[in-house]
Amino acid sequence: MGLIDTHCHLTFDDLARDIEQVLQRSIAAGVTSWITVGTDSEENRKAIELAGRFDKMYAAIGIHPHDAKTVTAETIEELKKLAENERVVAIGETGLDYHYDFSKRRDQVRVFAEHLEVAAELGLPVIIHCRKAFEETLDILERHGGGVEKVVFHCFSGSAEQAKILLDRGFYISFTGVVTFKNARIKQQAAEAVPLDRLMLETDCPYMSPEPMRKQKVNEPALMVHTARFLADLKKVPLPDFTEAVTATSEAFFGLTDR
Repeated sequence: MGLIDTHCHLTFDDLARDIEQVLQRSIAAGVTSWITVGTDSEENRKAIELAGRFDKMYAAIGIHPHDAKTVTAETIEELKKLAENERVVAIGETGLDYHYDFSKRRDQVRVFAEHLEVAAELGLPVIIHCRKAFEETLDILERHGGGVEKVVFHCFSGSAEQAKILLDRGFYISFTGVVTFKNARIKQQAAEAVPLDRLMLETDCPYMSPEPMRKQKVNEPALMVHTARFLADLKKVPLPDFTEAVTATSEAFFGLTDR
């Protein structure tokens, strides 16, 4: 198929310990490129190192909102230096998580804004984590994201109405295997509203295996083909055409055609 898993955590132990076999299964299934995403300073360094080892693997780096409380000026300076690496294609994931509130909200807001400033300075796209903070996330993007050219809301869990708001602002939307779940009709309606030139796919592995593989505890990039088939059917687009379109969208968003 030639799909791109635009958001995976291949440095996490469940996948990293068997990475060669994970990638072999992925390629055999038709997922042939990956963006492995850092969530803290250590994982950012690991993501860049891993991306340097494999063809068609890239890194996105950021501090997850869960860890915003740990971020200092030195953390942001290191992020900026790491982002100059040629394997880095995006800043993130960054954003707000008001579901768990593992970091105080004022820290999440501060760190999110700092990530947007780094992305704008370096001309990189931004990967957004947004959970139970939709309006607040839009507000920060409005106030601090003026210099950011491309934004994707990853692991989108909102409604069709929220998706349309994001599309009107020029943003992109990425879906995980959660959209395949039987109780995910709201997410499915959102996916129906997103045109293929704004839609991307991801696993967010090792989490959230799609149907019909939901019982597989450790999700991996190979399983993303089930999400692709489901969405192609949902949108009534032949699978080869769907794959070609979303891959082109992903390549253009992350600037992969020039690499």
